[in-house]
Amino acid sequence: MTATPLERPSRLRPGDRVAIVSPSGPVPEDRLRAGVDILRGWGLDPVVMPHVLDVHPELPYLAGADEDRARDLTEAWCDPSVSAVICARGGYGAHRMADLLDWTAMRAAGPKVFVGYSDVTALHEAFAVRMGLATLHGPMAGVLTFLKDAATQESLRATLFEPETVRTLGLDGARPMVPGRARGVTMGGCLALLAADLATPHGRPSARGGLLLLEDTGEEAYRLDRILTQLLRANWLDGVSGIALGSWEECGPYPEVRATLLDRLAPLGVPVVEQLGFGHSPTNLTVPLGIPATLDADAGTLTLDEPALR
Repeated sequence: MTATPLERPSRLRPGDRVAIVSPSGPVPEDRLRAGVDILRGWGLDPVVMPHVLDVHPELPYLAGADEDRARDLTEAWCDPSVSAVICARGGYGAHRMADLLDWTAMRAAGPKVFVGYSDVTALHEAFAVRMGLATLHGPMAGVLTFLKDAATQESLRATLFEPETVRTLGLDGARPMVPGRARGVTMGGCLALLAADLATPHGRPSARGGLLLLEDTGEEAYRLDRILTQLLRANWLDGVSGIALGSWEECGPYPEVRATLLDRLAPLGVPVVEQLGFGHSPTNLTVPLGIPATLDADAGTLTLDEPALR
């Protein structure tokens, strides 16, 4: 199987209703409230789903019961008045509820905008496999980067409302790790979650034909080595067209992290750009997944063939 372009949902317009869900970890109420205010300031009509602020009584790293988190997402998606679903935060838990979603009903409801990153990578992959839908790897409503960083906010706002204005992505610090240009379809997200998806019902068999986005947080260099080695041994990286690397916050000294990434990825013989500007970083650019694009490692850019949203 080769990565192919996915169906693009429609862009948002002022007055559109957006649903906030917590598919993974719990979100502090004050942060959620601040994020909702930002969305409301864009002219959107945010609605917080019933279990967003839940905390599981025995497993406090989860935003409530798996069934409730899945119900929130399914009901939000199937509500015809909702144009987009935005996650409140990542953490852990999306894998636990992905198979509890009513994919048949969600497919029948049609395409909508879906936004998140980190643990939400599991859902990006599920939407690609189960629905053939392009999604947005971008900031979440209750995450500090979204609340505090103007560039992060503007990247998401422009993608949602004026996607033709953000066709070329990349921060000034992006540079080639392995030089060259490559074409493919954007895919990926959090490295550990992609490895965790192997052999699951919503994991793709390989990254063949993909421009693969990779980032992570809190994984020391040897752990990144282990995860990448797992993907290599599983042949998951065979045929990948190019790789864009984001942030590696709290993964140890960057020179050590960089050496690990270079050791594992350079033998693939494809262009690799580092520090493109997405993920767990001070600025988290919104990058669409499922869109044909060109990666120019030398220029430090990812250029989309078409806008992220119709």
